[in-house]
Amino acid sequence: MRKNLVTIFLFVVMLVPSAAFAQTVKVSSKERKMAETIKADQLSNWLHFIASDAMAGRDTPSQGLDVTAEFLKMKLSRWGFKPAGDDGTFFQKIALSMTSIDPKDNSLVLNGQKYDLVQDFFRISGDNTAEGSLVFGGNGWMVKAKNIDAFNGVDVRGKIVVLYDGGFPNRNQLTRMPEGVTQADLTGTKGTDWADPLTYAAQKGAVGIIMVASDELQNSWAQIGRFLGRGGMVMDKLSPAPQGASLPVALVSTKIRDVIFAGESGNISSKTAFAINKTAKLETKARSERKWTQNVVALWEGSDPVLKNEMVAIGAHYDHVGVNENAPGEDKIWNGADDDGSGTVAVLAIAEALAKAPKRPKRSVLLVWHTAEEKGLLGANYFNKFPTVDIKNVIAQLNIDMIGRSRTPENAIPCDQPRKRCNDELAGPNEVYVIGADMMSSTLGTITKGTNSAYLKMDYNFKYDDPKDPNRFFFRSDHFHYAQNGIPIAFWFTGVHEDYHQPEDHADKIDYAKYEKITRTIFMTMWKLSDLKERPKIDKQLPPELTGSR
Repeated sequence: MRKNLVTIFLFVVMLVPSAAFAQTVKVSSKERKMAETIKADQLSNWLHFIASDAMAGRDTPSQGLDVTAEFLKMKLSRWGFKPAGDDGTFFQKIALSMTSIDPKDNSLVLNGQKYDLVQDFFRISGDNTAEGSLVFGGNGWMVKAKNIDAFNGVDVRGKIVVLYDGGFPNRNQLTRMPEGVTQADLTGTKGTDWADPLTYAAQKGAVGIIMVASDELQNSWAQIGRFLGRGGMVMDKLSPAPQGASLPVALVSTKIRDVIFAGESGNISSKTAFAINKTAKLETKARSERKWTQNVVALWEGSDPVLKNEMVAIGAHYDHVGVNENAPGEDKIWNGADDDGSGTVAVLAIAEALAKAPKRPKRSVLLVWHTAEEKGLLGANYFNKFPTVDIKNVIAQLNIDMIGRSRTPENAIPCDQPRKRCNDELAGPNEVYVIGADMMSSTLGTITKGTNSAYLKMDYNFKYDDPKDPNRFFFRSDHFHYAQNGIPIAFWFTGVHEDYHQPEDHADKIDYAKYEKITRTIFMTMWKLSDLKERPKIDKQLPPELTGSR
């Protein structure tokens, strides 16, 4: 009887393969030849153009970014790709509101002492002047369902509210949600059942808001200045003016923090609101103008009459951070060869490989070059909120951001001091970090790993594929908004380095042999996903650390 049971078991296994057996990846010689049209010399040629001084750092918006978009469009049109942007074009046009800041229009006076814009404080928002006494209001949130009322016990009417939570302020919410609160808790009517700090302060009659920087923000004061010191940019459809938008809001240094709380009954760590025995006058103003940018979107239609309605998406951001005239030294242009010229060109090379292939994949392939990643993943956010295709038919998104550099014995600068520019977190010559492939879909994880094992056998490092990664790389590139939109993602990345967001990020520092291997591997991963009989199932929930609520 035991022998018969074993025989029956083996027979069933042979007839009905397990998921693991069903997802075994094999790469044919014909498929290898398709990927081998991606060549290092072509990657180098295109990258030296896109990351040249002529592109002036591809800031959003800028002429250099627009020229890059036109270059991508020219190639896509020549190869026969279908435009998938607005109105039969390759571009998804995006309206921007740009603000510029004049120091003479922005001021802060605290107890009669005047402080300097940029050195001591930054304008976050508002076009108004506030004058009055100060009151500390914690993180500023009100959530009735959680019995949270940051202003409980104090009257903020006619006063300037001081807020703190240790995070980075944003235009609408200013502070992160309180501990234990997620987006799902913000139910009911905004302003009645819950309110973010800006809405709540305006509703309660506050005349202005002072955000206090944490020690971590103070350590990054110069970098923050590159974003807040020169004005700002919002995508109009993503950022309608919130309630209280006219309130002057400033981020102040720890130097001003110490002045505000000196001699007071409470401190920055207080759990309850309290009045501060000091007065302030805050003026924040900016000049605004309308400009435009674009995502670049193209479609390579699949061959299967049914499956071609579904898409595998591949993306990269083609913007960088532009020019800094105040930078020390002669080089003022942040060329962004690795960040993310490498991803931009990799997606273009994958497009050419598709066009040269003797057959089409079964599913369609959606290519998106996102704008304004460096401004806060704005292009990817915009595309996911206002897609130019039926985004529910995207079965996975493969994101490519910074895949061009390698750690070698010659450049292995150790990270032995806090915040020191270094290279020892770079991936090795055959190594690449892979993030997120297993986070939402077991099938995507299996295909991602199995393709690599069956093909070029790169050293996949999952060091940062961790919900508790202190670097928070999962949040720091375009795939994040696809994951938030319920689309499983995989992210390829070779690590930060000494030239990250520096003018020395040049095309001649790229490891083109490895760059070629990574790009070919992503092409092959795309091909395997496009030929699956069924789309990858979402069989896992994102860990709470990756939902973006905290």
